[in-house]
Amino acid sequence: MTPEELQAHFEDEDGGFCFARWSRPVVPMVLGVEAQTLAVVKGALEAVVALAGHRMAETDPEMGANLYILFLRDWSELEEARAFAELVPELADALPRLRAQGANRYRVFRFERDGAIRAAFSFLRMDQALMALPADVLALGEAVKLMLRWGPRAFAAAPPLAAVREKAMLRADVAELLRAAYAPELPAAADDPAFALRLFARMPRG
Repeated sequence: MTPEELQAHFEDEDGGFCFARWSRPVVPMVLGVEAQTLAVVKGALEAVVALAGHRMAETDPEMGANLYILFLRDWSELEEARAFAELVPELADALPRLRAQGANRYRVFRFERDGAIRAAFSFLRMDQALMALPADVLALGEAVKLMLRWGPRAFAAAPPLAAVREKAMLRADVAELLRAAYAPELPAAADDPAFALRLFARMPRG
Protein backbone atom coordinates (compact mmCIF):
# COMPACT_ATOMS: atom_id res chain seq x y z
CA MET A 1 0.00 0.00 0.00
CA THR A 2 1.07 3.57 -0.64
CA PRO A 3 0.84 6.19 2.15
CA GLU A 4 -2.20 7.62 0.38
CA GLU A 5 -3.92 4.22 0.31
CA LEU A 6 -3.13 3.71 3.99
CA GLN A 7 -4.58 7.09 4.83
CA ALA A 8 -7.77 6.30 2.89
CA HIS A 9 -8.31 3.19 5.05
CA PHE A 10 -8.83 5.41 8.10
CA GLU A 11 -10.78 8.34 6.68
CA ASP A 12 -14.24 8.93 8.09
CA GLU A 13 -17.31 10.13 6.19
CA ASP A 14 -16.16 13.77 6.41
CA GLY A 15 -12.60 13.06 5.27
CA GLY A 16 -11.09 13.21 8.75
CA PHE A 17 -8.53 10.70 9.99
CA CYS A 18 -9.84 8.18 12.55
CA PHE A 19 -7.24 5.52 13.43
CA ALA A 20 -7.72 3.50 16.65
CA ARG A 21 -6.65 0.07 17.91
CA TRP A 22 -7.22 -1.97 21.06
CA SER A 23 -4.99 -1.32 24.04
CA ARG A 24 -6.66 -3.64 26.55
CA PRO A 25 -6.80 -7.41 25.89
CA VAL A 26 -9.70 -8.56 23.72
CA VAL A 27 -12.36 -10.59 25.53
CA PRO A 28 -14.96 -11.87 23.05
CA MET A 29 -18.49 -13.08 23.57
CA VAL A 30 -20.18 -14.70 20.56
CA LEU A 31 -23.95 -15.20 20.64
CA GLY A 32 -26.56 -16.75 18.37
CA VAL A 33 -24.55 -19.62 16.86
CA GLU A 34 -24.09 -23.33 17.47
CA ALA A 35 -20.99 -24.72 19.14
CA GLN A 36 -19.29 -25.65 15.87
CA THR A 37 -19.63 -22.14 14.44
CA LEU A 38 -18.68 -20.62 17.79
CA ALA A 39 -15.34 -22.43 17.60
CA VAL A 40 -14.76 -21.10 14.07
CA VAL A 41 -15.50 -17.50 15.09
CA LYS A 42 -13.32 -17.62 18.18
CA GLY A 43 -10.55 -19.32 16.20
CA ALA A 44 -10.65 -16.51 13.63
CA LEU A 45 -10.47 -13.89 16.37
CA GLU A 46 -7.55 -15.63 18.03
CA ALA A 47 -5.69 -15.87 14.72
CA VAL A 48 -6.13 -12.19 13.85
CA VAL A 49 -5.28 -10.99 17.36
CA ALA A 50 -2.12 -13.12 17.34
CA LEU A 51 -1.15 -11.90 13.86
CA ALA A 52 -1.43 -8.30 15.05
CA GLY A 53 0.79 -9.08 18.03
CA HIS A 54 -1.99 -8.20 20.47
CA ARG A 55 -3.49 -10.42 23.16
CA MET A 56 -6.74 -11.91 24.42
CA ALA A 57 -7.93 -12.62 27.95
CA GLU A 58 -10.58 -14.63 29.76
CA THR A 59 -12.26 -11.58 31.25
CA ASP A 60 -12.14 -7.80 31.27
CA PRO A 61 -11.97 -6.49 34.87
CA GLU A 62 -14.44 -3.68 34.14
CA MET A 63 -16.81 -5.17 31.56
CA GLY A 64 -16.45 -8.94 31.66
CA ALA A 65 -16.50 -9.15 27.86
CA ASN A 66 -15.55 -6.23 25.64
CA LEU A 67 -16.12 -7.63 22.14
CA TYR A 68 -19.64 -8.85 21.35
CA ILE A 69 -20.59 -10.58 18.11
CA LEU A 70 -24.28 -11.35 17.77
CA PHE A 71 -25.73 -13.41 14.91
CA LEU A 72 -29.45 -12.93 14.28
CA ARG A 73 -32.10 -13.69 11.70
CA ASP A 74 -33.90 -10.35 11.75
CA TRP A 75 -33.25 -6.90 13.17
CA SER A 76 -36.46 -7.19 15.20
CA GLU A 77 -34.65 -9.60 17.54
CA LEU A 78 -32.68 -6.64 18.89
CA GLU A 79 -35.88 -4.93 20.02
CA GLU A 80 -36.30 -7.66 22.62
CA ALA A 81 -32.63 -7.82 23.63
CA ARG A 82 -32.73 -5.52 26.65
CA ALA A 83 -29.08 -6.10 27.54
CA PHE A 84 -27.96 -4.75 24.17
CA ALA A 85 -30.42 -1.86 24.40
CA GLU A 86 -28.54 -0.77 27.51
CA LEU A 87 -25.06 -1.47 26.12
CA VAL A 88 -25.76 0.09 22.71
CA PRO A 89 -28.46 2.74 23.22
CA GLU A 90 -28.05 4.03 19.65
CA LEU A 91 -29.61 0.78 18.41
CA ALA A 92 -33.10 2.26 18.84
CA ASP A 93 -32.37 4.98 16.28
CA ALA A 94 -30.31 2.70 14.03
CA LEU A 95 -32.84 -0.12 13.57
CA PRO A 96 -35.28 1.75 11.27
CA ARG A 97 -32.36 2.83 9.09
CA LEU A 98 -30.90 -0.70 8.98
CA ARG A 99 -34.25 -2.10 7.89
CA ALA A 100 -34.75 0.57 5.24
CA GLN A 101 -31.29 -0.04 3.82
CA GLY A 102 -31.61 -3.83 3.90
CA ALA A 103 -28.36 -3.85 5.88
CA ASN A 104 -26.92 -7.12 7.15
CA ARG A 105 -24.15 -5.71 9.40
CA TYR A 106 -23.91 -3.07 12.10
CA ARG A 107 -20.81 -2.27 14.17
CA VAL A 108 -20.41 0.05 17.12
CA PHE A 109 -17.20 0.95 18.95
CA ARG A 110 -16.56 2.44 22.38
CA PHE A 111 -13.34 4.28 23.09
CA GLU A 112 -10.96 4.95 25.98
CA ARG A 113 -10.10 8.49 27.02
CA ASP A 114 -6.96 8.32 24.89
CA GLY A 115 -8.99 7.21 21.85
CA ALA A 116 -8.07 3.51 21.93
CA ILE A 117 -10.83 0.96 21.36
CA ARG A 118 -12.47 0.07 24.67
CA ALA A 119 -15.27 -2.20 23.39
CA ALA A 120 -16.87 -3.27 20.13
CA PHE A 121 -20.26 -4.66 19.13
CA SER A 122 -20.92 -6.46 15.86
CA PHE A 123 -24.43 -7.42 14.78
CA LEU A 124 -24.79 -9.75 11.80
CA ARG A 125 -28.20 -10.32 10.24
CA MET A 126 -27.88 -13.63 8.44
CA ASP A 127 -29.55 -12.85 5.14
CA GLN A 128 -28.96 -14.84 1.94
CA ALA A 129 -25.71 -13.00 1.21
CA LEU A 130 -24.15 -13.81 4.59
CA MET A 131 -25.60 -17.32 4.66
CA ALA A 132 -23.84 -18.00 1.36
CA LEU A 133 -20.42 -17.30 2.91
CA PRO A 134 -18.48 -20.18 4.51
CA ALA A 135 -18.28 -19.71 8.28
CA ASP A 136 -14.51 -19.25 8.25
CA VAL A 137 -14.69 -16.53 5.58
CA LEU A 138 -17.38 -14.61 7.44
CA ALA A 139 -15.59 -14.96 10.79
CA LEU A 140 -12.15 -13.99 9.50
CA GLY A 141 -13.45 -10.96 7.63
CA GLU A 142 -15.37 -9.74 10.66
CA ALA A 143 -12.39 -10.29 12.96
CA VAL A 144 -10.24 -8.04 10.76
CA LYS A 145 -12.84 -5.28 10.79
CA LEU A 146 -13.09 -5.38 14.58
CA MET A 147 -9.36 -5.09 15.24
CA LEU A 148 -9.07 -1.46 14.11
CA ARG A 149 -11.30 1.53 13.66
CA TRP A 150 -11.41 1.44 9.88
CA GLY A 151 -12.95 4.16 7.77
CA PRO A 152 -16.22 3.36 5.97
CA ARG A 153 -14.45 3.04 2.61
CA ALA A 154 -11.52 0.93 3.85
CA PHE A 155 -12.36 -2.17 1.82
CA ALA A 156 -14.56 -0.65 -0.87
CA ALA A 157 -12.07 -1.44 -3.64
CA ALA A 158 -11.10 -4.93 -2.45
CA PRO A 159 -12.11 -7.16 0.48
CA PRO A 160 -9.55 -7.93 3.20
CA LEU A 161 -9.48 -11.64 2.30
CA ALA A 162 -8.06 -13.49 -0.68
CA ALA A 163 -8.37 -17.11 -1.84
CA VAL A 164 -5.11 -19.04 -1.58
CA ARG A 165 -5.32 -22.65 -2.80
CA GLU A 166 -9.10 -22.54 -2.30
CA LYS A 167 -8.69 -21.36 1.28
CA ALA A 168 -9.62 -17.89 2.55
CA MET A 169 -6.69 -15.97 3.99
CA LEU A 170 -5.92 -12.38 4.85
CA ARG A 171 -4.44 -10.41 2.00
CA ALA A 172 -0.72 -9.98 2.63
CA ASP A 173 -0.93 -6.17 2.64
CA VAL A 174 -3.78 -6.21 5.16
CA ALA A 175 -1.83 -8.57 7.43
CA GLU A 176 1.20 -6.28 7.21
CA LEU A 177 -0.96 -3.27 8.01
CA LEU A 178 -2.38 -4.99 11.09
CA ARG A 179 1.12 -5.76 12.36
CA ALA A 180 2.23 -2.18 11.72
CA ALA A 181 -0.87 -0.77 13.44
CA TYR A 182 -0.05 -2.70 16.63
CA ALA A 183 3.63 -1.72 16.73
CA PRO A 184 4.22 -1.03 20.46
CA GLU A 185 5.98 2.28 19.84
CA LEU A 186 2.93 3.75 18.08
CA PRO A 187 0.02 5.40 19.92
CA ALA A 188 -3.25 3.51 20.15
CA ALA A 189 -5.18 6.29 18.40
CA ALA A 190 -4.44 9.11 15.99
CA ASP A 191 -6.39 11.82 14.17
CA ASP A 192 -3.50 13.28 12.14
CA PRO A 193 -3.33 12.02 8.52
CA ALA A 194 0.48 12.11 8.80
CA PHE A 195 0.13 9.01 11.00
CA ALA A 196 -0.29 7.05 7.77
CA LEU A 197 3.40 7.74 7.06
CA ARG A 198 4.35 6.15 10.38
CA LEU A 199 2.34 3.06 9.46
CA PHE A 200 3.90 3.00 6.00
CA ALA A 201 7.41 3.13 7.49
CA ARG A 202 6.70 -0.06 9.46
CA MET A 203 5.46 -2.11 6.53
CA PRO A 204 7.88 -4.32 4.58
CA ARG A 205 9.02 -3.29 1.13
CA GLY A 206 9.14 -5.58 -1.86
